[in-house]
This record gives sequence, C-alpha cells and structure tokens, in this order.
Amino acid sequence: MALTTLGFGDKAGEYFRMLNPIEHARTKEAAKKYKVEPYVIAADVYSNSNLIGRGGWTWYTGSSSWFYKVGIEDILGLKIENNILKILPCIPKEWKEYSIKYKYKTSIYNITVKNVGSDDTVCSGKNTELTKFFLDGKELEEKQIKLQDDNKVYNIEIVI
Repeated sequence: MALTTLGFGDKAGEYFRMLNPIEHARTKEAAKKYKVEPYVIAADVYSNSNLIGRGGWTWYTGSSSWFYKVGIEDILGLKIENNILKILPCIPKEWKEYSIKYKYKTSIYNITVKNVGSDDTVCSGKNTELTKFFLDGKELEEKQIKLQDDNKVYNIEIVI
C-alpha cells in the first residue's frame, strides 16, 4: 500500500506477486518446498538454511483481506466513496491493459484500463495518472461517475 501511495507501481506489483501464495506453488518442486496451502496467505516464509522457502502460520484472515484490498483498491485502483466510482491505478509499467467487472446493486460496470500510447498498440509505460475516462463512449472530464442502481450495464474505458 505504501508503494502505491508513493506511485511505485513496478515495486508494488513485484511485492504483490512475491506475497501471492500461488507464486510459491507454480511447480511441483516449489510446492514441496513451500509445504502450505497455495491459496492462503502465509504469515511467514522461512529463511533458515534448512527451511528456506517454507511457509508457515497460514489462515490469517486479516492478512488475506489486506492483501485483497491492496490488490483491488491500491494497485488496480478501484475506489468507491459515497457511491462515486473512481479508478486511480498504480500498476507496473509493462501492464498494457486490465479489466474489472464491478456489480453495484442491479447494475454492472465493465471497466477497462489501458496503458497505451497514442497509436493504441504500444504500452505507454506509465504507473499512474489518468489521461482519459470514458463512460459508454463519452469522455468525462471529472474522471469519475456516480453509481446507478438501474439494472443497466455500463462500459467504462480509462486511459493512463
């Protein structure tokens, strides 16, 4: 969270991957070394020579919820305050695009965030800074929207 606050999307993405338990079980060898569930945040990953890479103290729901919160709100940038939706990402520079599907009561918001240059093919190499915010094809200067409970599907495209 601190790294995203400082605008360091590359480091935030690197640390997020490093803490993600699935990264410790990508291969059979890695899973045997990790020895704990690959879907649960471990409080410890040991560094003692005979236990290097082994996880410990799993099933801490507090750490799992903070991990999820940092990923959704701080890296991907989905912010909801007083029924106002904002996208304030802090992503690794090499990410070209990502999408979020957000359900608000009876409405669906399909959000696509593009990190592309002017020709729409080359990654712009930015971590932050929204340049454009479109709602159903119409650019919005305020770069945020009020969420609606009207059983509609909205398409949001954001360019950083």
